[in-house]
Amino acid sequence: MRNPSPDIIDPKRPLIHPGLKTPRAAAIAGILFSLLLICSLWIFWQSVPVSPHETGSWLKTGSERVSLALNLIPFAGVAFLWFLGVLRDRLGEKEDQFFATVFLGSGLLFLGMIFAAASAMGGLIHAYSVATGTLVGSPSFAFGRAFAFDAMQIYAFKMAAVFMISTSTLAIKTQLVARWIAYLGYASALFLLIGSGYLDWALFVFPAWVLLVSIYILIDNLRGSNNLEG
Repeated sequence: MRNPSPDIIDPKRPLIHPGLKTPRAAAIAGILFSLLLICSLWIFWQSVPVSPHETGSWLKTGSERVSLALNLIPFAGVAFLWFLGVLRDRLGEKEDQFFATVFLGSGLLFLGMIFAAASAMGGLIHAYSVATGTLVGSPSFAFGRAFAFDAMQIYAFKMAAVFMISTSTLAIKTQLVARWIAYLGYASALFLLIGSGYLDWALFVFPAWVLLVSIYILIDNLRGSNNLEG
């Protein structure tokens, strides 16, 4: 009797190799995201006046620092995508389809808005290097600056607040993290929804909360690994 062709897939064989698991230290991605975003926001805060109507004097004095902050954004985005994967892996079969959709969608929209705002700021810097004398005070600068402000201060961090609410709800339902972290997420999200357009430092609330969640998950994973070894 001939052996079956190796190209034929056995329906009983799992498509994913059982050894393919999320590393227990993968929560470090959330820590990296938080630190990178906090550094980037801090540089922006120190270099660029937080107003859609500012005149652009920072282009002459702080464009190099702003460029550094913009270069940190893509790395923060990659780390945030990994952090989303860590959360979904931790949820496992307990993942609720409704809240998981809102959780994943709001996270991706936040990332898209952050990238859009960073691209607008980068475009202003490149345009200034080409047209130093004509950009500042022009309608093009006013549009680009207002676009970057709205994308970051309003849309991105409103989506971050929705992400915190959905993640906190999933945390309470599935014990993803401790309940007090989830309740803190609700309070922080409410503060972000109200204050992100008025208080400059309100934007730091989101990466700080992600940092707290990531540290909790990392410690919990390492504690579970030590228990298994013991």
